[in-house]
Amino acid sequence: MIFAEKLKTERKKKGWSQEDLAEKLFVSRQSVSKWENGQNYPSIEIIIKVSDLFGVTVDELLRSDEELTKKVIKDSKQLAHPKLKFIFDVLFLIGFALLAIKLGVLLLNKVTALDIMLYGGALLWNFGSLILMVGAGIGSGMLKDKYKQD
Repeated sequence: MIFAEKLKTERKKKGWSQEDLAEKLFVSRQSVSKWENGQNYPSIEIIIKVSDLFGVTVDELLRSDEELTKKVIKDSKQLAHPKLKFIFDVLFLIGFALLAIKLGVLLLNKVTALDIMLYGGALLWNFGSLILMVGAGIGSGMLKDKYKQD
């Protein structure tokens, strides 16, 4: 039995309307209707709530529908990547900030009588931003490709 049929059967056993179930799950009646018609699938959080409401195991709900199982697996993989993506984004922003600081100092030195020194060495200021930005871009791209493969 696929998830849509199982959900409808269990709801009717309880004598609940789609509206009743929707209220218990804190979703719209249209969402329940789409799930029962096989047009859409709920999130894993909703599947757990459905499991609790109807007294069936999550395994029964997931294994009843191969498409739902694939969706849950895909969603869980997507949740694993944001921390790594965040790190690459921060590295890119640090590189951008270094570049902006260097360009700002160069511009100020050019248009004013100021002679501001950049401490930390030529390597940091000439190549640091480039290395961080390119490295973060490559890492982010590799992460994106890995997610597509999974």
